[in-house]
Amino acid sequence: MKSLTLILAFLPLIAFSLLSRFLPHGYIGVAGLAAALIALIAILTSRPVWPPKILNACSLVLFTLIAVLGFTLGQGDDRWLATWGGAGVGLILGAIILALVPVMPFTEQFAREATPQAYWSSPTFKKINRVLSAAWGLAIVAIGLSRVAAAAIGGHTSRRLPELLLSLAIPVVIVIYMLKFSKSYPDRVTQEPAAAHAGR
Repeated sequence: MKSLTLILAFLPLIAFSLLSRFLPHGYIGVAGLAAALIALIAILTSRPVWPPKILNACSLVLFTLIAVLGFTLGQGDDRWLATWGGAGVGLILGAIILALVPVMPFTEQFAREATPQAYWSSPTFKKINRVLSAAWGLAIVAIGLSRVAAAAIGGHTSRRLPELLLSLAIPVVIVIYMLKFSKSYPDRVTQEPAAAHAGR
């Protein structure tokens, strides 16, 4: 699996998280629109374009909805959406990823780009993608929880360090770890049978 295509798939979430965090509350619609456009670009630049990758399609729908709400809600609701929607979007995407693991692990669509079709139905290929998708789902939920905690703390304290740790530092560490895990785990799983065979 190519790290670049995976980063592009999560770029809408990253862009929305940053924009909703740093733009004024009244610009949550702009943040949603920017994330939706990035998701659309991710769909149009991936191969094959149709059917679109599940993660890209879910991002497009979710951020389009947030953009529409951001541009149509009143000022008080807009503030609420900026505070909690920006934090909660990771929970929603993570839950979608986890719910799809038994049906179609989202990483499988990305892995097929770099894997010959003959291996797509193999138990090893399926196992790798179930584990990777579940891990990414849990990681995105953890990021969502961290950002929700940051939003909750931000409203009750003037100290910026805990909020920055929860909303930026922890998510960055989780994403870096997951990118490394996504690169190393398939190699580890595919080398296990060879090592076991060599030991006999």
